Amino acid sequence: MTSKQRAYLKGLAMKLDTIFQIGKSGVTDEICYQLLNALNARELIKIKILETCPTNIKETSSLIAEGTGAEVVQTIGLKIVLFRVSDNEKNRTIDISKIR
Repeated sequence: MTSKQRAYLKGLAMKLDTIFQIGKSGVTDEICYQLLNALNARELIKIKILETCPTNIKETSSLIAEGTGAEVVQTIGLKIVLFRVSDNEKNRTIDISKIR
């Protein structure tokens, strides 16, 4: 992902509400499955990491990225923004391929 694509996605993410919170149980297979479903529906999501999470923000974001196959667009404070092209063609609304 190029820096221009990342900047474009950051701009889109500013308007998004947080749809997931990760707390004391950390990143589990169930959380990754739910995040994958959300990414297939929306492509761009925002997650909040609670202070009770056993791992720090960088570790948590890399675990989520590995578990879902998504790209980490940004980590800011205790929030993570993820992007993944939807498997369902009807849900593909964000096209970053033309941004270089």
